[in-house]
Amino acid sequence: MPGGNRLKLGLFGANCSSGRAVTKVPERWSGSWPDNLKLARMADEAGIDFMLPIGRWKGYGGETDYQGATLETITWATALLGATRRITCFGTVHAPLFHPVIAAKEMVTADHIGEGRFGLNIVVGWNEDEFEMFGVKQRDHAQRYEYAQEWIDAIKRMWSERETFDFAGQYINLKGVRAEPKPYDGSQPVIMNAGASPTGRAFAVKNCDAFFMQASRVSVAETAARVADVKSLAREHGREISVYTVGVITCRATMREAQDYHQHCVVDEADWSAVDRLLALRNITPQTVSPEELARQRKEFAHGNSGLPIIGDPDHVARTLVELSEAGLTGIAVSLVNYADELPYLCDEVLPRLERAGLREKR
Repeated sequence: MPGGNRLKLGLFGANCSSGRAVTKVPERWSGSWPDNLKLARMADEAGIDFMLPIGRWKGYGGETDYQGATLETITWATALLGATRRITCFGTVHAPLFHPVIAAKEMVTADHIGEGRFGLNIVVGWNEDEFEMFGVKQRDHAQRYEYAQEWIDAIKRMWSERETFDFAGQYINLKGVRAEPKPYDGSQPVIMNAGASPTGRAFAVKNCDAFFMQASRVSVAETAARVADVKSLAREHGREISVYTVGVITCRATMREAQDYHQHCVVDEADWSAVDRLLALRNITPQTVSPEELARQRKEFAHGNSGLPIIGDPDHVARTLVELSEAGLTGIAVSLVNYADELPYLCDEVLPRLERAGLREKR
């Protein structure tokens, strides 16, 4: 992604109702288009580096129908790119659900509107019931990535080849392909992926510019080891790759205020039935794990669908972000209970601390 910030900061999940906090509090994020537009302009002005949406097609139920209303991500990104000047906006694309010829054209259109600021977050497979909406059957794990490899190979050829070509694969067969225009200014949109399995990581380091991984909740040293492993794997393929993580920030003037608000939102007012649905889709139930493990997982998913919790005053939040940078991370995509309400305080209090630490350029 462009810009000289050593630690890239992004906003994750704003295209979905409730964002990533599985909470019933009335101030939870709406996910509406007016609120997204307001947020994108605010983030663009503040120097936030990117906005990353969630590819979601139906909600998780519960009292709030968590993430039940969502904006489709390529359309969302295209509109936001037309309304901003600097920020990178990603489309999160389920490869099995988007025909590569159509997807390539949609993404190039977005890239031209944003003058090179569109990014692709490629998703290989997810919720079975969502795929059933499309009449698409999930392949087994290895075949998902075999299909995704053909899909991204076809996309990249459409983005680069000037001559008409055929594409013959095991899963994808295209005849007489011609795709104009090419991405903006002869570049290629930044591509990211978050595959957690060895197969997923191998796919990411081969094909992508950025890899999303879970930061350790145990120690910075463990996070650093995970980052080093990914970068080492990429170098085995003769490539360099940026490594990002996801987090959930609750920042208030004091540690006590932040902790109290976190307790209120994601414990006292958590939408526990939606949390249990999220976990069941991952086969985490009272029948499959111990009571202690189930309680731990419920707590983690309630606060932000498993992102790294960063809860505290501006000094604590900034210090945590500095530590993540020192662990080798290129950036972090964060979510907030209400993005537009909370972002100004984050920008006013945390960003200057990161500037003084040398991680962010002055606004």
